[in-house]
Amino acid sequence: MPKDFSIGFEIAPHSHERAQLIYATAGTMRVSAAGSRWTVPPQRALWMPAGITNAIVMSSPVTMRTLYLRADAAAAMPQACQVLPVSPLLRELIVRATELPMHYDESGPAGHLVALILAELHGQQSLPLHLPLPRERRLMAVCRTLLDRPGDRRDLKDWARVVRASERTLARLFQRETGLSFGAWRQQARVLEAMGRLGAGEPVTQVALDLGYDSLSAFSAMFRRAVGASPSEYRLKPLET
Repeated sequence: MPKDFSIGFEIAPHSHERAQLIYATAGTMRVSAAGSRWTVPPQRALWMPAGITNAIVMSSPVTMRTLYLRADAAAAMPQACQVLPVSPLLRELIVRATELPMHYDESGPAGHLVALILAELHGQQSLPLHLPLPRERRLMAVCRTLLDRPGDRRDLKDWARVVRASERTLARLFQRETGLSFGAWRQQARVLEAMGRLGAGEPVTQVALDLGYDSLSAFSAMFRRAVGASPSEYRLKPLET
């Protein structure tokens, strides 16, 4: 399914009987599903097993090229959502597949093309581009605020006062509900927010300030450690290497 979307467009929560490979040749998406949020930049795709309710927000203008896989084709794929790398070869195969008729000859050239796509997908290593979301009421309030205002600088002690819990309790809840410490969760939230904004072409300095960093060098060092590229490099060519 080839579709183009404008920045800010939202696809309401929905699910499909078939598994999906959600991919965009250009633009960055935020996908919420299965208690987590994923950032999906160019050169990456989100594997979505069948039947999982998900919602998508476009962080920039998006050229989406989604594949739908029936149960037998998806049998060897992961049973949970994962962000997967998309090689230049896989990119061209996906683009070509979205040009095929819905009912194609599985024994002909089109079938061989799809078989090659499946071969390329099998065994791909997932990428840590997701943010686990909690279910506990107090922790959810903290996380939702930080997602809405990722530049908020309040520390764990401040948040403990806001939700009327002890600092130790809140720290324990973060670890139990998300598998991350408060600091690690907030940094991951900022990294994913930065990826979406930089992928949309926003200036690096503005992104750094909006995310609560006092200096561009501190933001750049954090981003490089997490992503493997500087903010400027990512802004020009998101995760292509």
